[in-house]
Amino acid sequence: MIDSINPVLVAKILESYTLPLFGIHGIRHWARVYENGMKLGKQNGANLTVVGLFAVFHDSRRVNEGIDPGHGKRAAEFMQTLRGSYFGILDEEYALLYAACANHTDERNHNNLTVQTCYDADRLDLARAGIRVDPQRLCTPAAKNSGVIKWANERSLKDYCPDFVHDLWLDFDK
Repeated sequence: MIDSINPVLVAKILESYTLPLFGIHGIRHWARVYENGMKLGKQNGANLTVVGLFAVFHDSRRVNEGIDPGHGKRAAEFMQTLRGSYFGILDEEYALLYAACANHTDERNHNNLTVQTCYDADRLDLARAGIRVDPQRLCTPAAKNSGVIKWANERSLKDYCPDFVHDLWLDFDK
């Protein structure tokens, strides 16, 4: 499923990414959010294209590693500049992706399963920041599963980096 994220898109996003590439909100976090989202989405039927794009865009316009109001909205606006050139999705999918990115920090829940899956995919990686994942703050039954939380926490605490980060996202012109 990693094919759904074009390495050229990731390279374009990284061209203007201002934080440390391997920082707390950097590319390893994006990759874990991607894998979290794919795991959840396959279980609950969320739109995997939207979930995958959320993973690489949601923190792409942060200006610091701490509290950064508006970073999700900035990411959502940035996506519009790349849509059609670097990725293509239906208008309905884009609306969900925009909502997920723009509101992922401020909104606790959403009425759409795909947006909920995006939120959960990100929240399952909170251990990297020293924050315990609270199942009551997750949206979907798939994410609230204790085995899923344990799996995600272990990866987050180890700062796990999937092989595709180096094989595809950072070395796409091989």
